[in-house]
Amino acid sequence: MKPIMLALTLCLTALIATSTMAAATKTVEAVNKEFASLKGQQVTVSGKVVKVNNGIMRRNFVHIQDGTGGQNSNKLIVTSKQTAKVGDQVTITGTVVLDTDFGMGYMYPLLVEQATIQVH
Repeated sequence: MKPIMLALTLCLTALIATSTMAAATKTVEAVNKEFASLKGQQVTVSGKVVKVNNGIMRRNFVHIQDGTGGQNSNKLIVTSKQTAKVGDQVTITGTVVLDTDFGMGYMYPLLVEQATIQVH
């Protein structure tokens, strides 16, 4: 009986360790360029808050930049229950989601959703 319990404990430990692995740390440009392969994955990005829209559809939209990327790859839009202020330096961790259509013309090809926001 004890070997079975040990095996179950080891299996559960492996499952928990796998599910709580750290999110990949990326730049804003990297998330924009690698979005297809990042779909559904957790990412961590640090940057400066450049725009905030709070309380839209029960979430806050926080736009960040980190100085990487060109005109079409230098901004990342993050949704979160947390918020930050324009000018804050933040680190966000959330899930990459593609082609989100909120209706009424609000279509986002790339979002980082349900993010945690740490203000520095």
